[in-house]
Amino acid sequence: MCLRIVAVVIGMILVAVVLWDGFETIILPRHVTRKLRLTRLFYHYTWIVWSKTIYLFSSKRRVETYLSFYGPLSLLFLLVVWAAVMIFGFGLIHWAAGSIQGFSSPVRGVIDNLYFSGTTFFTLGLGDLSPSHQMGRFLTMLEAGLGFGFLALVVGYLPALNQSFSHRETVISLLDARAGSPPTAMEMLRRHSHHNGLEELRQLLARFEEWASALLESHLSYPVLAYFRSQHDNQSWLSALAAVLDASCLIMTGLEGPCRHQALLTFAMARHAVVDLSIVFNAPPWEPKHGNRLPPADLEKLRAALAEEGFYLQQGTDVDQKLLELRDMYEPYLYGLAELLCFDLPPWMPDTTHVDNWKTSAWNAIEVVDEKGQKGERKRHHF
Repeated sequence: MCLRIVAVVIGMILVAVVLWDGFETIILPRHVTRKLRLTRLFYHYTWIVWSKTIYLFSSKRRVETYLSFYGPLSLLFLLVVWAAVMIFGFGLIHWAAGSIQGFSSPVRGVIDNLYFSGTTFFTLGLGDLSPSHQMGRFLTMLEAGLGFGFLALVVGYLPALNQSFSHRETVISLLDARAGSPPTAMEMLRRHSHHNGLEELRQLLARFEEWASALLESHLSYPVLAYFRSQHDNQSWLSALAAVLDASCLIMTGLEGPCRHQALLTFAMARHAVVDLSIVFNAPPWEPKHGNRLPPADLEKLRAALAEEGFYLQQGTDVDQKLLELRDMYEPYLYGLAELLCFDLPPWMPDTTHVDNWKTSAWNAIEVVDEKGQKGERKRHHF
């Protein structure tokens, strides 16, 4: 009797944990600060195992591809874990209550109760086992209702994720032509050094202010989106945030006018997003002992390169100090998130050999046959 009471208590706790965890993950539109959560533990440990395994056994060229599988697969596995825990919990309750009977064979124990719980949860209704008394009927009806509601929530959950992911990636793609691949602050300013370029840059920063706000809201509500990686290996939501923050810093310290005010607003929103997301994913800020994304020598090269394009930034000790203070407000958080999520942070200046994604083609060295039947190669074109 005592064992059955313990089974009922454990079963009720398991069912309650999954129901509450699913509510917080799917329905509750805000960040949950409690650390002891099934979903949090699931993502923390599975991501560690997945990422470390990928780096150990995959070639460098394949790492990003295999890391991109984690987001969708982890979502499916999480749903499987939720369903398995609920089925197990109800199975224990059914066993403790002695709520089922068999038509063709006697009920043997926990295994049969788990089987009955599974067929009830997924509303299969095979009929070889059935509830034997009123309490069993009530439990069967309750489990079938929760199973049906669980599947309905999953169906509604996936489109919301896809919509948020699509909106995030649409705006990230804008940086390909406007800031390079990967996006850099220098390229973002250089490509807006033409006539009326500052106004276009102000509009771009305004759009990214709204994008950072939407990113923060969606990734707080659905943290799994952070593991969904972009279409191209040299793009990511974190690199987009980093490039926008870098460019905003240069504008705030080196320019005057309306563009500077918009840069301040964009910087505030983007920095807010980076800090809050580092808290959500428990990624403490840190700075590498060796290396600097923008050493003084590179800063001078950056200003000189922009000056050649007619984009002149203010200089001086006070300007450099202000730039350093602004960088200290967000770069440590970028490093923390990049380390945890296995992202590469973009440089401030582009690599001289880099080519934008829109300038390349996958049709490289494809054998073609001309009208005369002669074979040749069609090379990849760069514009």
